[in-house]
Amino acid sequence: MAAGCCKAFRGVLDYYYLHKSHLFAGELLAAGPFGWCGFCFTMGGMMKLLLSITLLLATSLAYAWPKADFVLVNKSERKLYLLQKGMPFREYVVSLGPQPVGHKLREGDEHTPEGRYILDFKKENSDFYKSIHISYPNQFDQEQARGAGVSPGGSIMIHGLPGTMAFPASVIQTFDWTDGCIAVTNEEMDEIWNAVDIGTPIEILP
Repeated sequence: MAAGCCKAFRGVLDYYYLHKSHLFAGELLAAGPFGWCGFCFTMGGMMKLLLSITLLLATSLAYAWPKADFVLVNKSERKLYLLQKGMPFREYVVSLGPQPVGHKLREGDEHTPEGRYILDFKKENSDFYKSIHISYPNQFDQEQARGAGVSPGGSIMIHGLPGTMAFPASVIQTFDWTDGCIAVTNEEMDEIWNAVDIGTPIEILP
C-alpha cells in the first residue's frame, strides 16, 4: 500500500517538475524511495539540497557586507578604515606617495593630502584597476596653493594596482609608490568599492 502511494505521489511530482524544470528542487528526485512516503529523496539529493542552502547562505553573507558612512585614513599608520556609526568594521594597509609626511601643496610634490574631503565619484575602468576620487583640492587647498603661486594639482584617488606589475602585490604594497594617491590591492579595492557610496566623507590624518 505504502509503495503504491509512494509511486503515485512520485508520478505527480515528476509531472510537476517536468514543467517547472527551472526550480532546483526538481533535481532532488531520485530513483527509489528514501524515508517517508511522498518524500522520495536519495541521500545524494539531500546532499545537493544541503550544498545549495550553504551556497545561498554564503552568497547572502557576501551581499550583506555593511556600507561605510565614513572613511578614515591614518598616513603614519599606513591604514585605511571603513566605519559605520563611528565604529571601524574593516581596515586595510595602504601605500601612499614617496613623500608621505606633510600636506599636499602643489602638483607633482608626491604628497598625499590631509584633511576632510568627499569621495565624489567612481571610475571602474581605471589605469589602477578601480578608483574612487577624493575631492582634493578643497577651498582651503586652492587658497593655499594660490598664495604660494602654484597649482594645487588634483586627481587624488583611492585605487588598486596598475595593470602591469614587476612584483607581486604583497611586495609592491610595502613601498610608498603612488603620486600621492592611496593604494590597496585589487581584492581590497573590490571590498571598498562595494562598501562605499558616492558622497561618503573621508578624513586623512597625518
